Parts: sequence; C-alpha cells; structure tokens
Amino acid sequence: MTSYVLTVRCDTQRGIVAAISGFLAENGCNITDAAQFDDQETACFFTRITFVAETGADPETLRAGFAPVAERFGMEWGINDTAKRMKVLLMVSNFGHCLNDLLYRWRIGALPVEIVGVVSNHLTYQKVVVNHDLPFYHINVTKQNKPEAEARLLEVVENSGAELIVLARYMQVLSDALCTKMSGRIINIHHSFLPSFKGANPYKQAFQRGVKLIGATAHYVTADLDEGPIIEQDIVRITHAQSASDYVSLGRDVEAQVLARAVHAHAQHRVFQNGNKTVVFPASPGAYASDRMG
Repeated sequence: MTSYVLTVRCDTQRGIVAAISGFLAENGCNITDAAQFDDQETACFFTRITFVAETGADPETLRAGFAPVAERFGMEWGINDTAKRMKVLLMVSNFGHCLNDLLYRWRIGALPVEIVGVVSNHLTYQKVVVNHDLPFYHINVTKQNKPEAEARLLEVVENSGAELIVLARYMQVLSDALCTKMSGRIINIHHSFLPSFKGANPYKQAFQRGVKLIGATAHYVTADLDEGPIIEQDIVRITHAQSASDYVSLGRDVEAQVLARAVHAHAQHRVFQNGNKTVVFPASPGAYASDRMG
C-alpha cells in the first residue's frame, strides 16, 4: 500500500480535523500518524497526517478530491508520496564538515533526500563530490559578477529540479531577490554566537571570553541575514580546560548534526512556517529507517 503525508495550514476554526478524517475514511485511507498544533497567538492551525491508501487511491485522485475541503477552510496544503525523495542541491565553500556529513548520511540512506548536485565558489571539494557520483558546479562569485553567478545558480536549480537548497557552510551572501524567489526553500547553518561574536573566528572570540556553551542554528534564509525562521538548534557544553581548537571541533560537530536534523525535518514535510517562527512536528514512526541499509 502506498503511504502519503498530508500537510495543512489554515486559520483556526471548528471542524477541520473532522473534515480531514472524514475525507480520508471515505476515500479508503487509514491514518497511521497524526500531529497538530493550534497556535492561539496567531490563530493558525497546523497538522501533518500520514496515511495509507488501502483501496489503492492515487495521489492525483486524492488531491482532486481534497481540493473542495481545502477551499472550504482556506487551507494551504499538500499531499505527498512518502516514497518520493525531495531533490536537494547542496552549496559549500571551504569548510566541508557539513557537506561531508550530509553526503555520508545520504549515502547510507539515513537522510531521505535525493541530492542532485553540489555548488561551490571554490574547487576544494570537487573530488569529494565527484567521488560520490554527483554533479559538481563551480560558480565563482565576485562583487563584479554576482548577478551573473546567481543567474547561473538559478539555472542549476531549474535544470536539476532542486526543491531545496542547503547552505552547508556556503560563505557567500545571497541577494534579496534570490532569497525572495526561493523563500522557504533555502536552509542555512551557523554557530549560535550571534550577535555577540561577529566577523572572523568567532570561536576564538568565544574562547577568549570563556563561553561555556557552543551552539548551532539551522534556519530558513530570508533577506535579513541569519534572522530567518529557526528550524533546529542544539548546544554542547564547554569546560575551562578546553582549548580554542576544541571549541572549533565541537562547534563543527554540532553544526553538522543540527543541519542534518533540519534537512531531515524539511524533507519529510514536518516544518511549517508560522510568521517569524516555525512549527516542527516530531518524526513519524519509522522515519529514520532506511531501505538502503543492509
């Protein structure tokens, strides 16, 4: 039986859950997992429901049938086949810890995406990418050629069918126009020392101040640099006995883990933007199981 995930965002009102469950039951579908959140502050309702089509209903039929229900409640919604992997384009500069982590998770089947290529403004990781049998796109970026470089990037996105861009420590600032065009489809990772420690070598600055916690933040990219809706965060504790290089190593580890969890959540349609915040539902049962692992 085919499994699907239904996502819904709409204004809070009576009868939403009843209408959804009634539609699924009438169309031979059985709910296997459901999560919902009613935000009293924004008066928005969010739900994510996984279900199996026990009578063989196809996605086109389900979408056509659900459209009147969605229209009645003013829903932003989607029905996606859980077996279909989201196409993801990675971008990196000269720090490869997040790139290598994502490639490893993808290779063993722990990251439910289809990586369609890697874009970089350097050649540092070309061999690593090619060895994974993935396309490598070198797009050099300067102040003079930035519009042309971003046009080339959008060409890669269109030709590859990428549904999500992941900035795996890509150190170039994207233009407002690109952020707007790809709104909700670009995820970035950075350390959580902002705004206290800006500029070059924030870990050294943190070491010199005796910081006791190192963290990382994964968020959607907006025109406001590093201020988009947060998807995932984590921290690691530091002691007085650890060195500046320890800060860097631990920081890289937590960055890689946080970014991977954020990509995993987005790829499984578990993240909903809620103004300047996000609603992130927990993974469904079996979400981390892999059909590619022996």
